[in-house]
Amino acid sequence: MPTYSSIAFLAKRLYYSQQGERRSSRPAVRVALAGIVIGMTVMIATVCIVKGFKQTVADKVAGFSSHIQVVNFDNNNTYEMQPVAVSDSLINKLSAIPHVVYAEAFATKPGIIKTDNAFQGVVFKGLAPDFDGSFTGPWDFFKSNLVEGRLPEAENEVVLSRELQRTLLLQVGEPVYCYFVEEQVRARKLIVTGIYETGFMEYDRSFIIGNINVVRRLNGWSDNQASGIEIRVDRRENLDYVDDRVFFATANRLDEDGNAYYVQNLMQQNPAIFSWLDLLDMNMLIIIILMLCVAGFNMISGLIILILDSVPFIGTMKSLGMNNRSLRAVFLVQATLLIGRGLLWGNIIGLGLCAIQYFTHLVPLDATTYYVNYVPVAFDWPTWLLLNIGTLIISVLILLLPSAIVARISPAQVMRFE
Repeated sequence: MPTYSSIAFLAKRLYYSQQGERRSSRPAVRVALAGIVIGMTVMIATVCIVKGFKQTVADKVAGFSSHIQVVNFDNNNTYEMQPVAVSDSLINKLSAIPHVVYAEAFATKPGIIKTDNAFQGVVFKGLAPDFDGSFTGPWDFFKSNLVEGRLPEAENEVVLSRELQRTLLLQVGEPVYCYFVEEQVRARKLIVTGIYETGFMEYDRSFIIGNINVVRRLNGWSDNQASGIEIRVDRRENLDYVDDRVFFATANRLDEDGNAYYVQNLMQQNPAIFSWLDLLDMNMLIIIILMLCVAGFNMISGLIILILDSVPFIGTMKSLGMNNRSLRAVFLVQATLLIGRGLLWGNIIGLGLCAIQYFTHLVPLDATTYYVNYVPVAFDWPTWLLLNIGTLIISVLILLLPSAIVARISPAQVMRFE
């Protein structure tokens, strides 16, 4: 019985001529190779885009509302929230949980910005002041998306979005009046120190960011009261773990005013957005299955052409005593070489296109519909490796059945045909 090395040698001799030129150059085989290249390119691009899209949108939502919030149990699901007392001991306890990047107090309050030209309903979000120039914690997100000016350094300073700037015709350094409607209308004069732009229009149109003490003074809260605590996690994969630990750290615990805590994570705060993102996984799976089917059918036709093109070789090998199993192995190895070449070029083209988009943002998107203004790309190397290995294995398994055509070819028929 032929050894693996002899089978591999015969497969390579069939695949390469003595001059180094490929014998497998018939149009059908080229089409099969092109099918693998195109399929692999599309699958890599699909995985990178879907992963990038989900990661980018989730990061933007987390930038505005954090991964986990600890709020008053009597919260009414509006931005006019009931306060909770935020003690240093609780902040330290939450910050000590593994995978927690920061835990900081925040406060929100709805209001209306009015200028001489327009007015707009907004949500004033107050963050803990950080006047040492580092702008750590929740400020990092807005610092990374700042396109003009600087972050606030005084209590009456705010940053707002490019979208609000265009609507209200405001410039950096200009004052603006924000009106808060309660039993009576209360106004605050704020100075615009910076403009941020995330491309997430749903939030960009709504949020202005400033000092938490503005909300505290408007609501008559003490210095340790806030709308809640924002907690950011280092990776979204650790969200469930941290969510459980935060729940157990605050369960059956009341603040100094007798208020109970309520824990809500990113998905619970934004169910519609994350349900939509989860649908992308199904779309990705459908595309991968379709591409595997196309590549599989192309490879079946290519293998049949390879076998029919080598009928004299098959007859000769059988007459010398080589069995059907070994002959099938020869053609499967030959087809695997073809699949490997297709995967190589598919990876080069697919990863190359994704890299171009990653560095240049060449392909734009409508941010009002997709929440981002360009096609985002993320390289998930474990998924990429699994995709290559899975494609190779599935392609070879698909070829097991059509390779049985070798058993139907007999030396007598070949000699009669010759």
